[in-house]
Amino acid sequence: QERLEESGGGLVQPGGSLRLDCAAVKYILDFYAIAWFRQAPVKEREEVSCRSDSDGSTNIADSVKGRFTIGRDNAKNTIYLQMDNLVPEDTAVYYCAARGGRSGASCRSKSPFHAWGQGTQVTVSS
Repeated sequence: QERLEESGGGLVQPGGSLRLDCAAVKYILDFYAIAWFRQAPVKEREEVSCRSDSDGSTNIADSVKGRFTIGRDNAKNTIYLQMDNLVPEDTAVYYCAARGGRSGASCRSKSPFHAWGQGTQVTVSS
């Protein structure tokens, strides 16, 4: 079942940290590409980071490189996004998404993601 559930959003001061978790069944974590997207008001949706344990591929946006890390928590069955040194420009609704299939399970694929979570708000403000 391609159900994704995000958790971990909230309000944090600039320079702070948050960890977002995307929960899914183990099959999804093992064989799908899972990505984090974000969308701020009046801005286009941006892919932040992607991880695929299917082929070992990952990617991360230049805007968050060096501050955000994508990883897997096997104890919780989640793909997490560790966000450090947050800045106000990181404020957005963050979504996780999954993509499977022979051509879609790599982070290098350009196919659209077809399973989405409900989103979690991250607000960076003093």
